[in-house]
Amino acid sequence: MSRKVELSEIKNLVPISSLTYENQAEILKTITAQILPAGKMLFKSSQVDKKTVYLLEGDLELRYLDGQQKILKAGSEEARHPVAHNQPRQASAIARNDVTFIAIDNDLMDVLLTWDQTASYVVTEIDENEEIDDADNDWMTKILRSEIFMRIPPANIQQMFMRMEQVPALPGEIIVHQGSQGEYYYILQKGECEVIRKSPDGKKQLRLAVLKSGDGFGEEALISDSVRNATVRMVAEGSLMRLSQKDFNELLKEPVLEKMEYAKASELVNAGGAIWLDVRLENEYKASNLKGSVNVPLYLLRLRANKLNVQQKYIIYCNSGSRSATAAYLLSERGFNIAILTGGYLSIPSAENAA
Repeated sequence: MSRKVELSEIKNLVPISSLTYENQAEILKTITAQILPAGKMLFKSSQVDKKTVYLLEGDLELRYLDGQQKILKAGSEEARHPVAHNQPRQASAIARNDVTFIAIDNDLMDVLLTWDQTASYVVTEIDENEEIDDADNDWMTKILRSEIFMRIPPANIQQMFMRMEQVPALPGEIIVHQGSQGEYYYILQKGECEVIRKSPDGKKQLRLAVLKSGDGFGEEALISDSVRNATVRMVAEGSLMRLSQKDFNELLKEPVLEKMEYAKASELVNAGGAIWLDVRLENEYKASNLKGSVNVPLYLLRLRANKLNVQQKYIIYCNSGSRSATAAYLLSERGFNIAILTGGYLSIPSAENAA
């Protein structure tokens, strides 16, 4: 049996509570409340289902792999969080009475969180009053001087320039639309762009940044495989160089984003060679995290990056990977030595986690 889910039932769940109204409504479109009779199993230990499950009504008995048992009651503070969230499942969940639950696709959840946390970003941190010298007018020179391009093999950079397509642009022309799917990475060759974003109620447009020759944009949607978090509009006539998502992933993303399995990453952290960096929201971090980790939510990463030690290696994790990839690329642009935890926090055995 199933029924419709009301917004009031999910708006206080963690981390759904951090999403905008629009993205909470987007989740509502994809779910229904399922009713499970008493005695039936919601999921079993060692199962991999890639679902974020919340208990809305009734009581669940959780039987953990280590023999521990616990009762989870709907409406409790603990029930605001996903039920036994690690993958593979570290517990079996059995209905003690008729229960109502929802299940949300993990990838959808992470993409929406990524979208929300990057939507407030200035796409490229440009001071509108900054003086641009003659060298900066050479877009190729400016690109090659950036920290992230210093980490990319020269052959890849050569291929990037060969595969890029030049696109003329007129004043007022929209290059990317907020909310649209990302298809290209752009570098402004000539002219000037403004980055604007709609307010959550859709009634206002906020000007976030001005981009000039040599500035790149559009990478965040490609990295996280989510929609554009802002609109970029031409202010003056110019031209852009654009690189397809396939070429961006092959030439720029993959060489920069180092991935590391948990066993190797844990060994490195324990030996003092790296620090865990958790880019999930504060309430997700407080619910469970890795011992010794530092929490800098993705939406604050640009603001707090200067408080991190650029000489230190960080291993980034979120729940499944979308936010980690975005965070890793952003920090790589600033010269940080970064790795991503393969599979994310949900793939780690619960015995290794610090609740």
